[in-house]
Amino acid sequence: MEMSNKKTSPFLSILFISAIFIQCFPYVSSIGVNYGTLGNNLPPPSQVAQFLKDKTIIDKIKIFDVNPDILRAFANTGISVTVTVPNGEIHKLLDIGYAKSYVEANIKPFYPQTKIDVIAIGNEILHWETPEVQNKLVPAMRTFYQALIQSGINTIKVSTPHSLGILLSSNPPSMARFRPGWDVGILAPMLQFLRETKGPFMANPYPYFAYNPQQVDFLLFKQNNGVFDRFSKKLYTNMFDMLLDSVFMSMKRLGYGDVEIIATETGWPSLGESFEPQCTVENAASYNGGLLRKYVSGAGTPLMPHRKIETYIFGLFNENTKPGSAAERNFGLFRPDFTPVYNIGIMKGEPLPPKPLPQPALPQPQPLPRGRRHPGKPHVPRPGKPAPNLPAQPIPKPVLGKKFCMPKPEATDAQLQTNIDWICTNQGVDCRPVQAGGLCFDPNTVRSHAAFVMNSYYQTKGRNDFNCDFSGSAVIVFADPSYGTCKYLS
Repeated sequence: MEMSNKKTSPFLSILFISAIFIQCFPYVSSIGVNYGTLGNNLPPPSQVAQFLKDKTIIDKIKIFDVNPDILRAFANTGISVTVTVPNGEIHKLLDIGYAKSYVEANIKPFYPQTKIDVIAIGNEILHWETPEVQNKLVPAMRTFYQALIQSGINTIKVSTPHSLGILLSSNPPSMARFRPGWDVGILAPMLQFLRETKGPFMANPYPYFAYNPQQVDFLLFKQNNGVFDRFSKKLYTNMFDMLLDSVFMSMKRLGYGDVEIIATETGWPSLGESFEPQCTVENAASYNGGLLRKYVSGAGTPLMPHRKIETYIFGLFNENTKPGSAAERNFGLFRPDFTPVYNIGIMKGEPLPPKPLPQPALPQPQPLPRGRRHPGKPHVPRPGKPAPNLPAQPIPKPVLGKKFCMPKPEATDAQLQTNIDWICTNQGVDCRPVQAGGLCFDPNTVRSHAAFVMNSYYQTKGRNDFNCDFSGSAVIVFADPSYGTCKYLS
């Protein structure tokens, strides 16, 4: 047999070698991050901007206010910025005159030198604010957008981030839907506005809040058998995809499957309290590393294939003055001195780590488990999940397959009373058992009453982990807190 003496083109050789290199050593092109500022040891914004531009692949940030120092620092960096108008401004923004003055004072001085792409009107309004404020949200978004146009700015989008408390259910994703009342009353008009203005729908998916020792590989992007949706016939290999597809299907049910979705907050803390065993460097690196691998692949989700969903990791720095448990202060990719908490491909020239192999599940949280972090935004009381301090009761025993929403040990009576007032006033939860003469009235303490009504809210609203939040004052436990004649829903 004659052997060919043709020589391979050097150009083709380079392409072949490059393809192998890229396949074996993938690099992330870009990713977004939430830049919170609740710390007394954080570097100045000018240093942060220079560091992100020169040393990292982060090309988008989201901030929780309209901080002029940050906006000034990111001028001419090419890094996109999403800013947040505080919740308390919403009712004022119904006035076009006020909205225009707000734009003149807080946006125009920095634009277009600072690449402001999106303005978020409030944060998680449907989850935390009163019906009065909720009903003003979409009109405020429309008015603010008009203020931008009238001010000569037509490239900035207007939206608002949502916790996944907007979902009635999320499992299976194909059957997900928005909560009745919010769906057609607020979210459909909002999605119509976003379609008209080509703005994104912003959602905050946190698999961290769904922590379950039996599902740790599924939550952390590790190898696992997956979860099969028998209605869509789709197999899910991670919780992040399930949550995003739940949002997508809920939008599609209203006729707005074409509106872009952005994952505006997601992350995993690297350190927590003794009752937060899931908060480790290894787990944080596994989750955020998996998130990066997924983002750079452009694979999308089972119901949104090949759709590269803009994603913002929470958060940029560990923030040492955030309230709550240690987990709240340890969501950062970096320490205040710019050293990485772990390496996942964020630094320029740094390859993505390989996909981690499955590991034995972490021990189940002790009867006083983990709670939710709150972004680098000011701490606002919200309903959540902690464990009651009941006197002289037998130690609760874990109940297989059941979860309960309890107050955190460090939650204050003021926080818990706020939770009680919110649940019993606006949310349709039966609070009679904690009233005088009720089966759960004794012990007559704020903590005991809060434990019962917070768990009732969690159980009746779908048992989603985001239903057990309450501004970081709550935690999901696996031990039944029922006592005597007081039986907790499960």
